[in-house]
Amino acid sequence: MSDPSSQFVWGHININVRGLERSIEFYEQLGFEIFIPGIPYLGLTLDADAAAIPADGALALGLPPEARGRACIMQLGSGFPKIDLTELAVSGQKRPLANGDLGLVRLCLASRDLESDYERLRDLGVEFLSAPQRAKDGLADIVTCVDPDGTLIELLQIHLEKWPRPLTGE
Repeated sequence: MSDPSSQFVWGHININVRGLERSIEFYEQLGFEIFIPGIPYLGLTLDADAAAIPADGALALGLPPEARGRACIMQLGSGFPKIDLTELAVSGQKRPLANGDLGLVRLCLASRDLESDYERLRDLGVEFLSAPQRAKDGLADIVTCVDPDGTLIELLQIHLEKWPRPLTGE
């Protein structure tokens, strides 16, 4: 049995971006707000000049020792997880994974009115992979949008009234 005092809780999800201001604007359209204008434990801020990441932080994150960047922590509501938007000045960055790849491929945000959210974001110029789709048996409506750097964000409206009721022990 594991020690309950060593259990994890949510912290944050990191999203590397090409243009910090452009990405902040995009995530604000989704309802996020800046929680901390930087990442203090990495020495990163929103300042226009990229700051050097301390050597121990760069090593822990698998970044080259000369890594520099800018960043902020954003939140959706007051809970967790937060998202860290980080603009790094390192070479060799690649496009994010796609839905068929291995690893973390998308974030999911719940919606109370997916059609309205879709129309509002589409009118703001947000890119979508398709129009909203009805999921199997009408259990949910789903659509995926793309942030300015290709990160996939699933928007989901669950219809719990259509979900099967949990089985009870007999």
